[in-house]
Amino acid sequence: MNRLLTNCLFHFLFLFVLLLAAVFYSGSDARWRKEMQNLVFDELNRQNPREKSDQLVIVNIDDDSLSSIGQWPWPRTVIADLVTNLDAYGAKSIVFDGVLAEPDRTSPRFIAELFEEQDSLTPFIKTLETMPDHDDVLAEAVGKTDKFVSAFTWGFYTEGQSKKPLIKQRILAKRPEMEVFKAGATPFKETANFLPVLEEAAAGNGSFMAIPDFDGVLRRTGVVFTDGSNLYPSLSLEAVRVAGGKPWRPVFITPADRGGEVDVIDTAYRVRFDDYAIPVESDGLLHVYYRVFDERGDDYLSAFKVIDPAFENEARQSVKDKIVLIGASAEGLKDLRSTALEPFQPGVEIHANVVEQILQGEYLLRPDLIQGAEAVFIFAGGLVMIALAPFVNVLILALVCTTLIGVAVAGSTVAYIDHGLLIDPFYPSLAVIIMYIVSVLLTYLKVEGEKRQVRDAFGHYISPEFMQELTDNPEKLKLGGEIRELTVLFSDIRSFTTISEGLTPEELILLMNNFLTPMSDLVMQNRGTIDKYMGDAMMAFWNAPLDVPDHARHACRAALGMQAALEPINASIKERAEKEGKTPVLLNAGIGLNTGHCAVGNMGSKQRFAYSTLGDAVNLASRLEGQTKNYGLEILIGETTYNQVADMAALEIDLIKVKGKENAERIFALLADEKVAESDAFIALKEKHDVMISSYRAGKFKEASKALKEARAASIFDLDKAYDVYENRISELLKNPPTEWDGVFVATSK
Repeated sequence: MNRLLTNCLFHFLFLFVLLLAAVFYSGSDARWRKEMQNLVFDELNRQNPREKSDQLVIVNIDDDSLSSIGQWPWPRTVIADLVTNLDAYGAKSIVFDGVLAEPDRTSPRFIAELFEEQDSLTPFIKTLETMPDHDDVLAEAVGKTDKFVSAFTWGFYTEGQSKKPLIKQRILAKRPEMEVFKAGATPFKETANFLPVLEEAAAGNGSFMAIPDFDGVLRRTGVVFTDGSNLYPSLSLEAVRVAGGKPWRPVFITPADRGGEVDVIDTAYRVRFDDYAIPVESDGLLHVYYRVFDERGDDYLSAFKVIDPAFENEARQSVKDKIVLIGASAEGLKDLRSTALEPFQPGVEIHANVVEQILQGEYLLRPDLIQGAEAVFIFAGGLVMIALAPFVNVLILALVCTTLIGVAVAGSTVAYIDHGLLIDPFYPSLAVIIMYIVSVLLTYLKVEGEKRQVRDAFGHYISPEFMQELTDNPEKLKLGGEIRELTVLFSDIRSFTTISEGLTPEELILLMNNFLTPMSDLVMQNRGTIDKYMGDAMMAFWNAPLDVPDHARHACRAALGMQAALEPINASIKERAEKEGKTPVLLNAGIGLNTGHCAVGNMGSKQRFAYSTLGDAVNLASRLEGQTKNYGLEILIGETTYNQVADMAALEIDLIKVKGKENAERIFALLADEKVAESDAFIALKEKHDVMISSYRAGKFKEASKALKEARAASIFDLDKAYDVYENRISELLKNPPTEWDGVFVATSK
């Protein structure tokens, strides 16, 4: 599993599959996605509302009008006066946002029915019966204007009325387009219509049916409706058509490219009449491009001002050459809808917005091609994230992710303002963010896997603190190496063959474990790296794979600690041997230390490699470990090591040419730490010892012999075997003085 998580190919395939899933899901109609998409589009509309056209006014049945004229419903004669005056004041079309589906109960014939059983009122009743019906009065006024647009909506027909609304002007289309819209446009079965007499008299008749989105907000409204057999126009469409002054001009549905004005990103169809071309898809819906209407400004005109002659000039100025929508804002009459701009907006303003859009040619478009463009953006952005993830750090990848999101948001805003395109920045941005998060997560798992690989490779060879430093730089764990100064340590148990012969395999393994465990701990505690175990021997080095300042001192302290650690081990061996009635075989280790430039790194093959070092300095460290038994010393260090730890208790032992080397090397016995080196006893010993060494090198063998005796007497360490070596050499040299003397001892064994 760890290898899988650190595999770059696996990361690429996983991210690519995730990207394909994101692209595929871009066509989803999931509610959460639509909600977020709509929130973005609503905010774009709020920040960039459509401009005012000054070609429309709303005649408002407001509280002032009810106070002036009376409660609603008004007699149809009042509405007739309203229509007549609007026509006289120059309205281009008069649109009634509502349905007058029932006869006017204030008509004379209805009043006559109330008194028909009272004979005393017969003359009065006959007079009432001769008076014109209020609905007829309104129908006559409507017919004279040739500008009135009636409305219909969902509902049930009543006796004497048609189930279907009257079509004042058919919507024409070729059979393919006709079938498409019959199947896709907003359907209805039965409707609530104007009274037939009024409907017949009207110049136009349109639907104000509207279906809000699932969150209750009305963002789209139909331009075309269907009963399954015919196509019907919307109230807004009829308002503009009738306003043209040619009520019977045809309305066509055509493919968008028929007129030659189609853009690369556009809807599939157009609803055309005169110079207007309304872009729609097969559902016949139009995205409403909202602006705010000011009820106290010139967007509205109180209905009573149209009827009252005292306000004729104001009314004439307000409605002349404009489309007039008759709506209501009085309490109890309001038809409130939730829109992109306002939670409670009068329904008449929705029609007003659509009418103005048609007049201005300002539309909000979200054709099917945009969804494909969003999918392409997701795919391209995702590929960028996948391509960069293995090569850049998290911060750079976050910058790329932020840039892509910025492009999506900025592009969506510019497209909305300049072209009226509804491009969703939310889902593409979400897809990019998910790609970023997953990329970071996989990178994290990869890094953790590499760190685990480092820990597996080095966990038994270096200290936990040192391990933490190495895991922060896992790139060092690769085949290859470098040249750097190291301090190398070799340790070996003396007379191991003799010791092992007296032990069973189990006892031998236990002994080695008891020996190597504390030795290894001391190396790691002193920031060293264990290179390898070679039976009873161990090799370690300092200053790699990471820098270890003062590495020679760390190595020397580890070596001194190893010798001290042998004491409890030997005590345990002695105790066990006494219990078993055996002669204890105590452990005695020789340690060689040397500092110098070495090649260090992962060496081996691509199939198997190990972190190790080699070079002249390594070889000398090994030779020094071998020479410890010749001098009876526990620790020998090279001159370079000594120069870096000269304040520790160390004595020069010899100038020796070890086997395999042409040049002589000064070697030193490491005896104790810095504290001992400052003691008077060691200072006295070192003075006498240095006199012995310098006299010996100068060929003054008698002086050397005398100084040797003084050094032996002053020794506070077990240097007897080393002094015995010198005593024998000096005795031989006194008997047979050399003709040429350089003070170099040539070692014939390792």
